[in-house]
Amino acid sequence: MKRRELIKGLSLLPVAGAVSGYSIESVFAASPEMVKQAGKSIYEAIGVRPLINARGTVTVVGASQILPEVQKAMDEAVKEYVQIDELMDAVGARLGELTGTEFGYVSSGASAAITAATAGCVTGGDPDKLWMIPDLTGMKDEVIIPAYSRTAYDAAAKAVGVRMVEVNTLDDLKLAIGPRTAMILVLAGARSENGPLSIKEISSIAKPLGVPILVDAAAEVLEVPNPHIAQGADLVAYSGGKYIRGPQCAGLLLGRKDLIIASRINAGPHHGFGRGFKVGREEIMGMLAAVETWFKRDHAAEWKTWVSYGNHIMQRLASVKGVTTQLSEPKGRSNRAPSVTINWDKSIIPLTGEDMEGLLWDGTPRIAVSGAGSFLPFPPNLQPNISIHTPALQPGEEKIIADRVYALLSKPPMIKRAAGEAAFDLSGQWDLKMKFSASTVDQTLIIEQKGNEFIGTHIASIGSRDLDGTLHGKQITMRSSYTKDGVRINYTFTGTADANTMQGKVSLSEYGDAEWIAKRHDYRPAGARRSRG
Repeated sequence: MKRRELIKGLSLLPVAGAVSGYSIESVFAASPEMVKQAGKSIYEAIGVRPLINARGTVTVVGASQILPEVQKAMDEAVKEYVQIDELMDAVGARLGELTGTEFGYVSSGASAAITAATAGCVTGGDPDKLWMIPDLTGMKDEVIIPAYSRTAYDAAAKAVGVRMVEVNTLDDLKLAIGPRTAMILVLAGARSENGPLSIKEISSIAKPLGVPILVDAAAEVLEVPNPHIAQGADLVAYSGGKYIRGPQCAGLLLGRKDLIIASRINAGPHHGFGRGFKVGREEIMGMLAAVETWFKRDHAAEWKTWVSYGNHIMQRLASVKGVTTQLSEPKGRSNRAPSVTINWDKSIIPLTGEDMEGLLWDGTPRIAVSGAGSFLPFPPNLQPNISIHTPALQPGEEKIIADRVYALLSKPPMIKRAAGEAAFDLSGQWDLKMKFSASTVDQTLIIEQKGNEFIGTHIASIGSRDLDGTLHGKQITMRSSYTKDGVRINYTFTGTADANTMQGKVSLSEYGDAEWIAKRHDYRPAGARRSRG
């Protein structure tokens, strides 16, 4: 490439963050090679920072990189048109052959597979009933779920309009099953494989009654024969964009053909409740390619590579005083991936895990570590440790991580922390206004303060939850968390306070940010009237 051509091409690239009037074509107006030589990524060109994913296959940081075979299949798929139902039939049969199950379905993710499967078990493939969702009058409208299976992904089933019936014992299950039971939803894990409410035990009760069992195995690897179906499950849902390394917005539903057909019609391209769960021909073929490739990949060699990344990081940190490391190689099916836990002596390195996570996130390049699911740990990690997950790393990124962590732990930066006695006593009831993106909601705070620390209750729209926080001078930080029945709502309030007013910003965790203001509740005697004037 001539130097003049390169300079001309680079002049077309927008400055990061300056996106007004920007068109994506300008990024590659000269050639992709020019962009690469300029040190720009397609994300940086529009002001978005890319990151190194050392957090694992979690959706919020992109999960995994699709395989070259998957990308090739997707590129080929968009060149021609097909009838989607015919494609789904052929792919479903092939997925069955590959996985040793009756049939398969490519969904728009594991969560969408759960929603479609729930709708399929409720409607049985009847279009009249499909169009009634979420009004389930006259239909089976209950989903039984073991207490250990309650997660945020309950929402995928509840979207259909069903009522979740929680059970703790096999006797509970026997009493819960009835004419309104559409299915049983089980989260794959140690307790689904062994114990009083394992899939095998559940199946012994459900099978004779014709009640289907759906297993959420989103973060698992594929195995033949399928371990959950072997135990008695009817349907199993997988994420396509995690360890299978298919399209990020694709998933799998495997199992009984009749139930999969009934489930599939509840999703796009068909009209009705599930139209929004459509999957394109390129995602369908990309997902099939990922499954085909799964059974050809050298998984032992991949594991060895991931372990080598962890070993490099540990070796780099071995000389840092006060630091210890440990490599974990889990053997379970879910989230089976090597990781390194880094611990340090806080008396030598005065940093918390939250500090390190923030320093790595704010640095260049940005590095995402620790965390779980779609949000960072709650409450924040105040322990002196972080974890590094290696499967999503690209070659060479382990060296970048090792060098950055070494630099921070060998010469820890000073972190400014709130200090000083509390300027006020905030004990009492407060009228809280939460200003969300498109609404303002009245809520309540009840606080009991002792010195710099306080506890209390945050009463919000969905119910009350525990509250704790600190006040140093006028600087306030408080947190509340609601994690009942699979719901996870975590708020972190920061701001300033005086004797009668508190206000500032609130992090809604995975749901963004909001503003808040609270005023001390004005107590008045019963029957007292407000004066006019």
